[in-house]
Amino acid sequence: MNADVAVVAGAGGFIGGHLVKALQGRGMRVRAVDIKPFTEWYQLSEEAENVVADLQRLPECERVCRGAERVYQLAADMGGMGFIEHNKALCMLSVLTNTHMLLAARDGGVRRFFYSSSACVYNADKQTSADVVPLREEDAYPAMPEDGYGWEKLFSERMCRHFREDFGLATRAVRYHNVYGPHGTWEGGREKAPAAVCRKVIEAVLAGRDTIEVWGDGQQTRSFMYIDDCVRGTLAVTDSEITEPINLGSSELVTINQLVDIVEGIAGVRLRRNYNLGAPKGVNGRNSDNRRIRKYLDWEPSIKLRDGLERTYAWIHDEYVAKYGARVATAASTST
Repeated sequence: MNADVAVVAGAGGFIGGHLVKALQGRGMRVRAVDIKPFTEWYQLSEEAENVVADLQRLPECERVCRGAERVYQLAADMGGMGFIEHNKALCMLSVLTNTHMLLAARDGGVRRFFYSSSACVYNADKQTSADVVPLREEDAYPAMPEDGYGWEKLFSERMCRHFREDFGLATRAVRYHNVYGPHGTWEGGREKAPAAVCRKVIEAVLAGRDTIEVWGDGQQTRSFMYIDDCVRGTLAVTDSEITEPINLGSSELVTINQLVDIVEGIAGVRLRRNYNLGAPKGVNGRNSDNRRIRKYLDWEPSIKLRDGLERTYAWIHDEYVAKYGARVATAASTST
């Protein structure tokens, strides 16, 4: 075993790409793994050992875990609410990846295994009101999570627990609450609300339109955690002695309408909103109770939503213009 080798599974994705950079900043050697070809990774570090592998297959998991001291298991088939509501079976199949990575970590002598769970594990009956009470860790039971994706996450949390209890594998798990920031999905159906709203406002501004579509009635509430807080919390929990799943999210609650307000303020526009009441909108309210993470780490995510959205909007704007700039300019000129 190499004491300074960390495997990041899902390194070609949003959180994984940022985590690779953070681990390298700590001086660790990183084995970055993803099923996607390198050209589709959001961030690709030349200093990492980059590997394309299908981690639903046990031999591939054994190959990438060999000689590693710790594993960060973020690999999953997932996306925003539109994706997970229409792809429940695909989301459930991520249990193959989690199971095989746990087996490979156990058999390969990995000392610490991090698993990225989700706030979608929480009981839906606790999230029926937009005026939601922040969700405590114990609110996951009795179990009634988000169908498909949430059940897979909750089951995999239990797998981590039993691998720790039965086999001595030091597992750590966090429940991410709506992570956003640069270098992530912003179009195509897998993007989450902050990126989707940024893109819709950018599209409207560049095309000279005065309306955007909002999924649901805009009154549903959420908290959103900026990627820098997410990475910091991920590393802190992995290093800690916190053995049970713990919330990792901002406690700054906003409605989706307020999220749109903030993005419009960043863009310097006011747009009319067409509410699509038939679109996927998820639960009515969800927020993170951070008492436990404050107790254990004397810390909680603290980057303000507006600050994070300013950085995210600027990045998505540049990506959008780089991809669609000429066509947007043409469309805007012909519509005037």
